[in-house]
Amino acid sequence: MPFLMIVATVGFMFGTGGSALVAKTLGEGNKKKANELFSLFVYVSFLLGIVFAIFSIAFIRPIAIGLGAKGLLLENCVTYGRIFLCALPFYVLQLLFQSFFVTAEKPQLGLFVTILAGITNMVLDAVLVMGLPQDYKLIGAALATATSQVVGGSIPLVYFFRKNSSTLCLGKTKWDLKAIGKACLNGSSEFMSNISMSVVGIIYNKQLMVYALENGVAAYGFMMYVSMIFSAAFIGYSVGTAPVIGFHFGAQNKNELKSILRKSLILIGCFSILMVFLSEISTIPLAKIFVGYDKELLELTVSGFHIFALSFLFMGFSIFGSSFFTALNDGLISALISFLRTLVFQILFVLVLPIIFGIDGIWFSIVIAEFMSLVLTFFFLKFKQKKYGY
Repeated sequence: MPFLMIVATVGFMFGTGGSALVAKTLGEGNKKKANELFSLFVYVSFLLGIVFAIFSIAFIRPIAIGLGAKGLLLENCVTYGRIFLCALPFYVLQLLFQSFFVTAEKPQLGLFVTILAGITNMVLDAVLVMGLPQDYKLIGAALATATSQVVGGSIPLVYFFRKNSSTLCLGKTKWDLKAIGKACLNGSSEFMSNISMSVVGIIYNKQLMVYALENGVAAYGFMMYVSMIFSAAFIGYSVGTAPVIGFHFGAQNKNELKSILRKSLILIGCFSILMVFLSEISTIPLAKIFVGYDKELLELTVSGFHIFALSFLFMGFSIFGSSFFTALNDGLISALISFLRTLVFQILFVLVLPIIFGIDGIWFSIVIAEFMSLVLTFFFLKFKQKKYGY
């Protein structure tokens, strides 16, 4: 699954990076060009999805072996992966359209498609996994997931191909290698974030096996699930505001840019404090739900999460900062913030701090990494203030 997610992230890259460029073009008043760019990014993403799917299906077995699969697990990986990969082009489109729905001023439609795809997956999981014989349950689960991806990618495709009430529509386009490169650079931070999550997760788990064995890995899993829920709120806000920022940047509405940035930082700051407060008071009841079956694991999870939760104070600013520079079409700064936050800082501190503080050093490494990312984000916001006039 980590490999499949990395391959599919090309849609997220073109979605965030491409929507920033399209929003800027709309802000400049060139709707025709914006629709040409939108169409170009959709077609290129879909074709790349087909190429990646064919390549991955052909080489899924050696890839799975390289990731450590063997025996029955290997055969299951190959079976599940090949079915899932048949729907990869549509999964790429699903990730891409989530950003463009906001740019097209139809965020509610994006929510509807996401919910519909999720319901499709759940219903088919229940029908196929429970209804098929034991030997075919894995195939049923893969078909359920693949079908949900087709639903999530095909509905937006049909919507934008038809005449619609949004600001964007699929149609004729022109080959523009410069625009494709710009979109890739703009979206490289989001692409890097998804790759880094897999790499960092492996390193954290290895460190936890050294300092806390299986209990440490289980505790970390609990913290990651909670963290994903909270970080999703920051990501959702950042994705939602990015097209607005890109539009005003294209229209040179510098006062609006300044207002959006100021209000966003205040809102994120207040929400971050609320997150930490809620995390600290709900640590014990949440931990009991997930790991209450083992007293030692429960104690480790509670003590670790009290430290880990402090990272919520800082992470929202870095997530928004990276997205803010993506919207300004400054892909280099956006990628730099994301690369240092999700990969460099976390790996550096998780390797060093446990030597000094033991298991607590692993939890503190996440907090310090997010704090360093916060400092870096504000440095770049100040450094680029004069250039963009916000």
